[in-house]
Amino acid sequence: MTPMDAIDQAILRRLQRDGRQTNRELAEAVGIAPSTALERTRALRARGVITGFRASVDLEALGRSVQALISIRIRPQSREAIESTRDHMAAMPETLAVFVVTGAEDILVHVAVPSTQYLRDFVLDRLARRKEFVDVRTTVVYDYVQPAEQSELPVPERKDRRTPYA
Repeated sequence: MTPMDAIDQAILRRLQRDGRQTNRELAEAVGIAPSTALERTRALRARGVITGFRASVDLEALGRSVQALISIRIRPQSREAIESTRDHMAAMPETLAVFVVTGAEDILVHVAVPSTQYLRDFVLDRLARRKEFVDVRTTVVYDYVQPAEQSELPVPERKDRRTPYA
Protein backbone atom coordinates (compact mmCIF):
# COMPACT_ATOMS: atom_id res chain seq x y z
CA MET A 1 0.00 0.00 0.00
CA THR A 2 1.24 3.46 -0.88
CA PRO A 3 2.11 5.44 2.25
CA MET A 4 0.22 8.65 2.93
CA ASP A 5 2.13 11.88 3.03
CA ALA A 6 1.25 15.01 5.02
CA ILE A 7 -1.07 16.32 2.28
CA ASP A 8 -3.05 13.05 2.15
CA GLN A 9 -3.31 13.08 5.94
CA ALA A 10 -4.57 16.67 5.96
CA ILE A 11 -7.14 15.90 3.27
CA LEU A 12 -8.42 12.90 5.23
CA ARG A 13 -8.73 14.91 8.43
CA ARG A 14 -10.69 17.67 6.69
CA LEU A 15 -13.00 15.30 4.79
CA GLN A 16 -13.79 13.34 7.96
CA ARG A 17 -14.85 16.58 9.66
CA ASP A 18 -16.94 17.76 6.70
CA GLY A 19 -17.45 15.53 3.70
CA ARG A 20 -19.75 18.12 2.09
CA GLN A 21 -17.18 20.88 1.73
CA THR A 22 -16.37 21.93 -1.80
CA ASN A 23 -13.11 20.96 -3.42
CA ARG A 24 -12.14 24.65 -3.41
CA GLU A 25 -12.76 24.86 0.37
CA LEU A 26 -10.77 21.68 0.93
CA ALA A 27 -7.86 22.94 -1.15
CA GLU A 28 -7.81 26.28 0.68
CA ALA A 29 -7.91 24.60 4.11
CA VAL A 30 -5.06 22.24 3.22
CA GLY A 31 -3.04 24.90 1.39
CA ILE A 32 -2.91 23.32 -2.07
CA ALA A 33 -4.35 24.04 -5.51
CA PRO A 34 -7.92 22.85 -6.17
CA SER A 35 -6.67 20.59 -8.97
CA THR A 36 -4.22 18.97 -6.55
CA ALA A 37 -6.94 18.50 -3.93
CA LEU A 38 -9.21 16.83 -6.47
CA GLU A 39 -6.44 14.58 -7.78
CA ARG A 40 -5.37 13.57 -4.26
CA THR A 41 -8.96 12.89 -3.14
CA ARG A 42 -9.59 10.75 -6.23
CA ALA A 43 -6.35 8.84 -5.57
CA LEU A 44 -7.37 8.20 -1.95
CA ARG A 45 -10.70 6.80 -3.19
CA ALA A 46 -9.00 4.67 -5.87
CA ARG A 47 -6.61 3.24 -3.23
CA GLY A 48 -9.57 2.36 -1.01
CA VAL A 49 -8.57 4.72 1.81
CA ILE A 50 -11.77 6.75 1.36
CA THR A 51 -14.64 4.30 1.02
CA GLY A 52 -17.55 6.72 0.75
CA PHE A 53 -19.41 9.64 2.28
CA ARG A 54 -22.36 9.34 4.64
CA ALA A 55 -24.89 11.49 6.45
CA SER A 56 -25.23 11.24 10.22
CA VAL A 57 -28.84 10.56 11.18
CA ASP A 58 -30.84 10.99 14.40
CA LEU A 59 -32.38 7.57 15.14
CA GLU A 60 -35.18 9.09 17.23
CA ALA A 61 -36.18 11.31 14.32
CA LEU A 62 -36.52 8.11 12.27
CA GLY A 63 -38.74 6.52 14.91
CA ARG A 64 -36.05 4.08 16.08
CA SER A 65 -35.46 5.29 19.62
CA VAL A 66 -34.82 1.89 21.26
CA GLN A 67 -31.33 0.48 20.79
CA ALA A 68 -30.08 -2.91 21.90
CA LEU A 69 -27.06 -5.17 21.70
CA ILE A 70 -27.91 -8.76 20.83
CA SER A 71 -25.39 -11.51 21.57
CA ILE A 72 -25.73 -14.70 19.54
CA ARG A 73 -24.07 -18.10 19.96
CA ILE A 74 -24.08 -20.34 16.89
CA ARG A 75 -23.83 -24.11 16.51
CA PRO A 76 -22.34 -25.75 14.66
CA GLN A 77 -19.58 -23.24 14.92
CA SER A 78 -18.16 -23.05 11.42
CA ARG A 79 -16.93 -20.37 9.09
CA GLU A 80 -19.96 -20.85 6.86
CA ALA A 81 -22.45 -20.57 9.75
CA ILE A 82 -20.78 -17.48 11.19
CA GLU A 83 -20.42 -15.70 7.85
CA SER A 84 -23.98 -16.59 6.87
CA THR A 85 -25.31 -15.21 10.16
CA ARG A 86 -23.16 -12.10 9.86
CA ASP A 87 -24.46 -11.39 6.38
CA HIS A 88 -28.07 -12.21 7.31
CA MET A 89 -28.00 -9.86 10.31
CA ALA A 90 -26.27 -7.09 8.34
CA ALA A 91 -29.06 -7.19 5.74
CA MET A 92 -31.82 -6.56 8.30
CA PRO A 93 -33.09 -2.97 8.33
CA GLU A 94 -33.02 -2.88 12.14
CA THR A 95 -29.28 -3.56 12.21
CA LEU A 96 -26.79 -0.74 12.77
CA ALA A 97 -23.66 -2.90 13.10
CA VAL A 98 -22.60 -6.55 13.25
CA PHE A 99 -19.47 -7.75 15.02
CA VAL A 100 -17.95 -11.23 14.80
CA VAL A 101 -16.34 -11.64 18.23
CA THR A 102 -14.40 -14.04 20.41
CA GLY A 103 -15.49 -15.24 23.82
CA ALA A 104 -18.79 -16.73 24.94
CA GLU A 105 -20.71 -15.32 21.95
CA ASP A 106 -19.99 -15.52 18.24
CA ILE A 107 -21.89 -12.50 16.93
CA LEU A 108 -22.82 -9.18 18.52
CA VAL A 109 -25.50 -7.13 16.76
CA HIS A 110 -26.36 -3.48 17.42
CA VAL A 111 -29.98 -2.73 16.48
CA ALA A 112 -32.31 0.27 16.62
CA VAL A 113 -36.07 -0.32 16.69
CA PRO A 114 -39.24 1.69 17.38
CA SER A 115 -40.18 0.18 20.77
CA THR A 116 -39.40 -2.47 23.36
CA GLN A 117 -42.39 -4.47 22.09
CA TYR A 118 -40.94 -4.39 18.58
CA LEU A 119 -37.58 -5.50 20.03
CA ARG A 120 -39.23 -8.41 21.86
CA ASP A 121 -41.02 -9.54 18.68
CA PHE A 122 -37.87 -9.09 16.61
CA VAL A 123 -35.84 -11.29 18.97
CA LEU A 124 -38.50 -13.96 19.53
CA ASP A 125 -39.94 -14.18 16.01
CA ARG A 126 -36.95 -13.48 13.78
CA LEU A 127 -33.91 -14.59 15.77
CA ALA A 128 -34.67 -17.10 18.50
CA ARG A 129 -36.38 -19.44 16.03
CA ARG A 130 -33.27 -19.92 13.89
CA LYS A 131 -32.04 -23.47 14.46
CA GLU A 132 -28.33 -22.54 14.36
CA PHE A 133 -28.79 -19.97 17.17
CA VAL A 134 -28.30 -21.83 20.46
CA ASP A 135 -28.36 -18.72 22.64
CA VAL A 136 -29.66 -15.20 22.02
CA ARG A 137 -29.24 -12.55 24.72
CA THR A 138 -30.51 -9.01 24.46
CA THR A 139 -29.21 -5.97 26.31
CA VAL A 140 -31.23 -2.76 26.01
CA VAL A 141 -29.15 0.39 25.68
CA TYR A 142 -30.28 3.10 28.14
CA ASP A 143 -28.01 5.86 26.86
CA TYR A 144 -25.96 6.10 23.72
CA VAL A 145 -23.46 8.93 23.62
CA GLN A 146 -21.78 9.48 20.31
CA PRO A 147 -18.63 11.59 20.64
CA ALA A 148 -18.80 14.76 18.53
CA GLU A 149 -15.97 13.60 16.31
CA GLN A 150 -16.74 9.88 16.42
CA SER A 151 -16.66 9.54 12.67
CA GLU A 152 -13.21 11.11 12.54
CA LEU A 153 -10.61 8.37 12.74
CA PRO A 154 -7.12 9.37 13.76
CA VAL A 155 -4.82 9.74 10.79
CA PRO A 156 -1.33 8.63 11.77
CA GLU A 157 1.34 11.18 11.13
CA ARG A 158 4.36 10.10 9.15
CA LYS A 159 7.49 10.34 11.29
CA ASP A 160 10.19 9.70 8.73
CA ARG A 161 10.54 8.78 5.08
CA ARG A 162 11.50 5.13 5.65
CA THR A 163 8.31 4.04 7.41
CA PRO A 164 4.79 5.04 6.41
CA TYR A 165 3.50 5.30 10.01
CA ALA A 166 5.68 5.34 13.07
